[in-house]
Amino acid sequence: MIDLKDWQKSLTELKQVGIAIPTYDVAEVKKKGKKSPVWLHFGGGNLYRGFHAEIAQRLADTKELTAGIVVCETFDKQVIDKAYKPFHSDVIEVIMHDDGILDKKLLAATADAFFCHPSEKESFTQVVRYFENPALQFTTFTITEKGYHLKDAAGKFFPVVEADIQNGLKAPQHTISIVTALLHKRFLAGELPIAMISTDNFSQNGKRFQKSVLTIAQGWRERGFVSQAFIEYLTDSEKVAFPWSMIDRITPNPAKVVQTELEKLGFVDMEMIHTEKHTNIAPFVNTEVVHYLVLEDHFPNGRPALEKAGVILASQEIVDKADVMKVTTCLNPLHTAMAITGCLLGYQSIAAEMEDEEIVGLIKAIGYQEGLPVVEDPKIIDPKEFIDEVIEKRLPNPNIPDTPQRIASDTSQKVAIRFGETIKKYAERSATQSLVFIPVAIAAWLRYLLAIDDEGNTFVPSPDPLLTELQEQLRRLHLGEQSAEVIHHSVANILANETIFGSNLYKVGLGEKIEQIVGEMLVGPGAVRKTIRTYLTNFGGK
Repeated sequence: MIDLKDWQKSLTELKQVGIAIPTYDVAEVKKKGKKSPVWLHFGGGNLYRGFHAEIAQRLADTKELTAGIVVCETFDKQVIDKAYKPFHSDVIEVIMHDDGILDKKLLAATADAFFCHPSEKESFTQVVRYFENPALQFTTFTITEKGYHLKDAAGKFFPVVEADIQNGLKAPQHTISIVTALLHKRFLAGELPIAMISTDNFSQNGKRFQKSVLTIAQGWRERGFVSQAFIEYLTDSEKVAFPWSMIDRITPNPAKVVQTELEKLGFVDMEMIHTEKHTNIAPFVNTEVVHYLVLEDHFPNGRPALEKAGVILASQEIVDKADVMKVTTCLNPLHTAMAITGCLLGYQSIAAEMEDEEIVGLIKAIGYQEGLPVVEDPKIIDPKEFIDEVIEKRLPNPNIPDTPQRIASDTSQKVAIRFGETIKKYAERSATQSLVFIPVAIAAWLRYLLAIDDEGNTFVPSPDPLLTELQEQLRRLHLGEQSAEVIHHSVANILANETIFGSNLYKVGLGEKIEQIVGEMLVGPGAVRKTIRTYLTNFGGK
């Protein structure tokens, strides 16, 4: 029997079953991290556990990181209570190769974990102390792309954000408000320097992160809660930096097959955890082999030798090029397109979708045919080779238990980057009329929002903050032929929404084309597949 809660009593068994274990003094690294961490991480979900925690482990193994990371969760308290505290913040990482081999590592460089929310006074006070400590060098974030959004599609602050701005620093509720309040504590402690690093999966994440923090701070300044000096502190990049990043590692929800494998090896208490807020997590994390983390090398208070753990450090310009390559061309648009169409066509597995001729044809056309011509080579990663790896090795990996339903979550928050940026580049060249497959994907998303699959059966769409609002706008649409007028009336406000798409799709010449494709996808059962096949046949997608 191997108990993760007390794994040091099972070192012989761990080695016998092939678990790589830490080579550093775990107790000492945790002790130093709890007292005076140099690295905090916000967002304790699977991506942190399957990537950042591994980076920390590598650094600790080489003595480059002597104080463990402290995790701060602001969304789901049960993640801390059920997945971190019982296991002393340790986790089993399982790297899933496409040939079925599972590499297993015990990651133990997370020193502690807190629910970082003013409602938890003791925990929040401890995180405040960390922010007041000059030793803290940087924080990383995986709070999802929507975590940085402060306004709805109409440009109005979400109620929780509006309340935070009105109420000041005493009890902020939104993650960005909480973080801004913590930065104010660091400011009051002597304008201490720090790097605030979004490692969430969208372009120019550091820029948006800073903008969101400044929006809260300026709202507080206007109401007299903070000084102008605090605003100046936040905008001085030599004091508070918001480095840009590009991150890439598919880390899906925990897989039952992995739980079963670990239990066969003798592990106990490996049951998956489903929280009341619908977080899926476990004492283990499963992830893919391929991974990239490119960081802008701007750390006003210093940093560990991150490059020794495989992190690529570069200028902001290079980071931006690498991220634009991935997020707008080589991976994320493909992921979203296949997630939407996969849900419509009844798939429950990304790997299974890669055996579908129409879906593969669609994502190849979006990547190779429409994306590559406008992507700029970052030089550190070759764009075509990146897409090749995605399509030939990563997405077809049958051992990665990823689903289109997971990836389809929050699509309204993603399309401005995943499709909108490429659309802008075509618009700059007056060439949007040559786009075919991105419009097909956008039309498929509108079709998806009806919550009726291609066979005419209802399904439950993935969570999205705009789901109710968008479905209300589309309420007149149904499966079956309908007039162009009804289609236009239903989709016009959505396609014209620059917040959603990054531009008014009518003004750039794509609105009417998308309306037509929506109509074709609504003709009847099987129309989605037929439409994709028709466009692939007629417009050269392979």
